[in-house]
Amino acid sequence: MLSARRRVRIETERMTLRAPQHADFRPWTELRVQSADFLKPWEPTWAPDHLSRKSFTNRVYWAQRAITNGTALPLFLIRREDDVLLGAITLDNIRRGPAQTGTTGYWIGARFARQGYMREAIDAVVHHAFTVMDLSRIDAACLPENAASRGVLERCGYKYEGVAQSYLQIAGRWRNHVLYANLRADRRGRAQTG
Repeated sequence: MLSARRRVRIETERMTLRAPQHADFRPWTELRVQSADFLKPWEPTWAPDHLSRKSFTNRVYWAQRAITNGTALPLFLIRREDDVLLGAITLDNIRRGPAQTGTTGYWIGARFARQGYMREAIDAVVHHAFTVMDLSRIDAACLPENAASRGVLERCGYKYEGVAQSYLQIAGRWRNHVLYANLRADRRGRAQTG
């Protein structure tokens, strides 16, 4: 019997956010290939088998385990009007106990960027995390020069908290990242961005 956690679906105005499925392989691969030049400057270097069926199958199984175990919430963004895959968002590194926190990560296909889809997805996941999952804090990090990502985070209520040195390997290099957080009970007011 499937657990309720494994069947997580979040409905937004234009999208259904749901876990990846095996049938998503071709749309996912096509979108990643079409968007490679758009995505690669902001992501870890793709493994040689990144676009393989085996790698995608492993991704689906990881998503199922993570949702069942409550350690992550990996979701695909599916546009309801035509069932087109737009991108993905993951609430990862979910930590319970005194932390009650997780980390937001996301990507969107190049042709769907700057149309409000990611803002809609982030808002929905934040709401779900705070009201359904009872998290208290959600972190995010991005490259300092990624103005689009910084902008969407700020519009979704994330506030700048500082810089993490050599935070992640992006495009094969250790890169500094700006850190943001969204708090369920935020009393900080508007933060200055760096």
